[in-house]
Amino acid sequence: MSSVSNLKQHTETELLEGLRAGDEGCARQLVEAHAGRMLAVARRFLDDEDAAQDAVQDAFASAFAAIDRFRGDSALGTWLHSILVNAALKRVRADRRRHEISLDDLMPVFDGNGCRLEPLQGRILPVDQLLERQEVRDGVRKAIACLPEGYRAVVLLRDIEGYNTDEAAAALSISVGALKVRLHRGRAALKRLLEPLLEEGMS
Repeated sequence: MSSVSNLKQHTETELLEGLRAGDEGCARQLVEAHAGRMLAVARRFLDDEDAAQDAVQDAFASAFAAIDRFRGDSALGTWLHSILVNAALKRVRADRRRHEISLDDLMPVFDGNGCRLEPLQGRILPVDQLLERQEVRDGVRKAIACLPEGYRAVVLLRDIEGYNTDEAAAALSISVGALKVRLHRGRAALKRLLEPLLEEGMS
């Protein structure tokens, strides 16, 4: 059996062939190449470290079981990512202990002329940029974690994981229209939660 160090020189096609043949070295290479990134993604969906690690293990188990059905339409890493997101979402849906806020209390309020009451002061940075700022990262993650599961998943997929509208809707098994509504409401609620912490450009 080839060593992992030798297998690292293989092309993705060769690696895929090894995985389909049940080569343990190829399996180790795949895990070593993608586990770190996948765990980082799982942590964004799941508040518990053990649950995040379990989701990654579930994703790899599902991938190995389905490797013969992988058609190669995307890179292996992209395919693994989609499996991991589904594994994480499954665990989120099963966890009813997590505290969720009501979005109704966080929606913007408008007057009869359509003008927002309590206007937003300053500019709120996009979620992905906020997560790059160490001083506010924990607050942003906690705010996202408070969103109801359906809205939190949409925000994470579109604003953090970079899914386009069609991809996110497919991953969540909802219509594009429903996704757009959830994304709009989720972003609005998140901005309201973050206003005290993340105002920028105050005049």
